[in-house]
Amino acid sequence: MSIPVVDLAEFLSGDPEKKAGFIQKLGIAYETVGFVAVKNHGIPDELIKKQYQYVQEFFSLPLEKKLEYEIPELAGQRGYTSFGREHAKGSEAPDLKEFFQYGQTVSPNDPLQANYTDNVQVDEIAAFNPTILEAYRYFEKSGKSLLEAIALFLGLDENYFTGYIEKGNSILRCIHYPPIISEPKSAIRAEQHEDINLITLLVGASADGLQVLTKKGEWIGVTSLPEQIVVNVGDMLQRLTNNRLKSTPHRVVNPSRDLWHTSRFSMPFFLHPRSEMSLACLDSCIDQNHPKLYDDITAGEYLDERLREIGLKK
Repeated sequence: MSIPVVDLAEFLSGDPEKKAGFIQKLGIAYETVGFVAVKNHGIPDELIKKQYQYVQEFFSLPLEKKLEYEIPELAGQRGYTSFGREHAKGSEAPDLKEFFQYGQTVSPNDPLQANYTDNVQVDEIAAFNPTILEAYRYFEKSGKSLLEAIALFLGLDENYFTGYIEKGNSILRCIHYPPIISEPKSAIRAEQHEDINLITLLVGASADGLQVLTKKGEWIGVTSLPEQIVVNVGDMLQRLTNNRLKSTPHRVVNPSRDLWHTSRFSMPFFLHPRSEMSLACLDSCIDQNHPKLYDDITAGEYLDERLREIGLKK
């Protein structure tokens, strides 16, 4: 499937005409498809390459060693989550994946420090921790620019989201879909789902498999060029805009049987606001033809609700 391609350099160019063109292209894509491919996204290719290297080294560790980094009471929001623990909303079959999550880091004297659990530090791979923090900061920066464009498309102040996402509750998830060693009963690598957050930034996965559901009800494979990242709308942004912007169902399917012996690695950045942000539908997105669809809720309340639905929180 050819998803729209946008060039973030146009938004940052200082040229009003190019900036306005980018805003319209991005906004219309999010109203219709919910996905775009972004070039000139600002996340260094060498950093992405290093991060994938260290991620693969981590998932190659013995299971008993990885389990030392799994802390169930953190509901998967920090550290390691073992194979088969997460399932899509509405599905009882666990996804065929394991993952490691890294969250927001603030200084010890920051007023928000009490809101964030310390990240789990990997001892066996010295470069893992500083590299994942560096990648996290680049994702934050690119995501901030994209949300500025979205705000302008919605007729809001350019910095509408800035105060909410600064030191926000974003998560960088490193995923390993292991080789398939027996006939799966019902699950695929990641069952149909929508993301919880505002937007998701996904740098190139190591193998194909991502599919999105079209308006015609067809599953279509999505790929991007190596120098692009895929960025999609999450449920928080769909809710905030009263369904004006689309959080499109997507999944990761199993490879053909001849490739069952291969792994797939993926690294999405789930951009979340701070927990106190209200997700109440914007007044500008409500009218006679578009009545309010959702009850008021905060980002923190909504995240808690969704973590329970996907089995990470009891």
